[in-house]
Amino acid sequence: MQYDAKNPEAYLEMLEDDWRKEKLLAIRQMILTYAPELEEVIRYKMLNYGTEDNYVLALNAQKQYVSLYVGTIEKVENAETLLAGYKYGKGCIRVKKSIKIEETGLEQFIHKTIDMWRAGEDTAC
Repeated sequence: MQYDAKNPEAYLEMLEDDWRKEKLLAIRQMILTYAPELEEVIRYKMLNYGTEDNYVLALNAQKQYVSLYVGTIEKVENAETLLAGYKYGKGCIRVKKSIKIEETGLEQFIHKTIDMWRAGEDTAC
């Protein structure tokens, strides 16, 4: 889904108060807690995290899942194990209602991705 928000606060206000918002807020908190230096902005009608014009993650609530965009998943060591239970493509992890985020390796995956970005490694598509 696309949300025509001008800033992150407006984006969050536009979300329906359901499981998608709950999951999105949990993932958002993982990102902001681990990497407070990242700016949270709206790009491509979704939340993006990075600095200046170098963004590492994006987050969006879709109709059937929450999308976490990460560039190329296969660049993250041990990604297949960390993302067990998730449906994902080349650069998008789909978080469905039935997934219990806290019982998965998603937070560790996010940390590894941010660490790669901090080290100047290529995390883009």
